[in-house]
Amino acid sequence: MKTETLIWTVVLVLAGAWLILRTSQGNMGLAYERLVEKQFVRVDDIAETYTDGEPTGRMIERWVPADSPEASERLPGTDTIEWTESERVAPRMFHEAEATDPQQADIRFSFRHTLGLWVAAIFTLAIFSFLYKDNPLYRLAEAVVVGVSAAYWMVVGFWTTIVPNLFGKLFPPPIKDWAMPDLPLEQGYARWLYLVPLILGIMLLWRLAPKGAWIARWPLAYIIGTTAGLRLFSHMQADFVAQINNVIIPLVEREGGVIFFWESLANITIILGVLACLVYFFFSIEHKGVFGKTARVGIWVLMITFGASFGYTVMGRIALLAIRLEFLFDDWLWLIDPAGRRLVGVATSLIMTIT
Repeated sequence: MKTETLIWTVVLVLAGAWLILRTSQGNMGLAYERLVEKQFVRVDDIAETYTDGEPTGRMIERWVPADSPEASERLPGTDTIEWTESERVAPRMFHEAEATDPQQADIRFSFRHTLGLWVAAIFTLAIFSFLYKDNPLYRLAEAVVVGVSAAYWMVVGFWTTIVPNLFGKLFPPPIKDWAMPDLPLEQGYARWLYLVPLILGIMLLWRLAPKGAWIARWPLAYIIGTTAGLRLFSHMQADFVAQINNVIIPLVEREGGVIFFWESLANITIILGVLACLVYFFFSIEHKGVFGKTARVGIWVLMITFGASFGYTVMGRIALLAIRLEFLFDDWLWLIDPAGRRLVGVATSLIMTIT
């Protein structure tokens, strides 16, 4: 056995033994919940709609919490919806509630939240195992994460895009009764125009068929063309025009005869940097002499910009890493408690560990 493999094996065995000891004491990786009653009522509002440029009032239905100010103005006999959902709470609330009343049942241990917590922790460690080398645990965690993410976004896209924007437009009454009580009922023949995206979507799914995959090229070409056109317009407004507008600034910032030195220096730096970059991309003149030196300054400006962008990206990734480490040490292992959610639990854990 290699020395590196032996070291990692010893570390894993010791970590596993410590986890078993902590778990047997029941002072880590536990989640608690309480049941919360939810009640919503139906209210009628007047929607601001326009027909041929003239404002018209149309009644629409909305569901609001029963304790909201809008619900107080509802008509007698208004429909209500009630259900009970579980809300995850901090372990400290459970310990405090038990200390006050050992027979309390409002806050209780949650097996499903605890199971989810442990699964998330194990998968996080499996991803971190790639730091050692590629291994089956890492590949399994990677495949599960990618598959779950794809399924999650498929479900989100179905309920937030297909149901309200397609089925809700084509068949408003059944969709309103089935999934969206506040869906406005569209009138007229314009809603049947949504058959076009429905047909294009079915054609796009033809890509999965053994034969006739060429049919999917037509909706794909339409999607690429419309997306390119929309994105070109939005980028022209958000990036190109906005960047030009940000460069049209005064060289000297002053107010009431007082010159602001640092603001003026920042404006001059921005303008000179932009001009230097434009000189670098001007290839009709050979980059020699003053023109070449200016182009070299443009290269430095570009490199500083790219470095700052890369540093910002790395900082975002480091923040994600810090969040996962905080999850492991706070929510799972109970070694830290920055939010003070387990003051009682952490104290008990330390006492039991020492004794």
